Parts: sequence; C-alpha cells; structure tokens
Amino acid sequence: MKIYKIMTHSDYKAFESLSEFIGSSVDLSDGYIHFSTDRQLLETTKKHFYGKTNLHLVWAEHTKFGKDLVWEISRGGDEFPHLYRKWHFNEVEGDCLLPWEKTHHAFPPGHP
Repeated sequence: MKIYKIMTHSDYKAFESLSEFIGSSVDLSDGYIHFSTDRQLLETTKKHFYGKTNLHLVWAEHTKFGKDLVWEISRGGDEFPHLYRKWHFNEVEGDCLLPWEKTHHAFPPGHP
C-alpha cells in the first residue's frame, strides 16, 4: 500500500538535497512524520492544505518503513500511518507537483 506525504516545495527540495526528511513543523511538534493512505489523502489535503500552492505529493510503499511506521487512531477514528524516524530519500517511490486549480488540488492520474 502506498502512503502519501504532502510537503512544501522548500521542504521537498531540502529532502532531496539532504537525502533525509525530519518532518515539517507539525511533524516535529507531534514527534513523528504524518502520512495518509490513498483513502485519507483527499480529506487531509482539504483540511490542511486548502488553497495552498507550491506543494509536492510524495509517496512510498508502507513496507519500506518496517516497525518505525505505526498505525494510530486519529481523525474520525481512522488509523493513520506515522513514521517515528527520519524519512530517507531512497525510500521515496515517487513524487509530483500538486497544483492548486482555483477550487481544488489537481492530483495526478492514479493518485489517490
């Protein structure tokens, strides 16, 4: 199963350059890196990124994280994937820009 992270362009460029991601300010505050499943992604995007531009959608296969990926109850009683360590760039399966198109973000075909 793919899990997804939405990040700012500057966070993505730092991730790419440093080959690791320690998290956004919200992640650092909570103590883990927040991810969403494909089923959770649209709601996460609307709730936390509505109207924001210069975003990247980044994804990985959940099995790459082993025991460091913990599924925890969060919004609406749903289990969300949380990574309790740095994310290494070589674990990224894919990425793309996530453009804002007046009323919504335009996801690429097949995502979510």
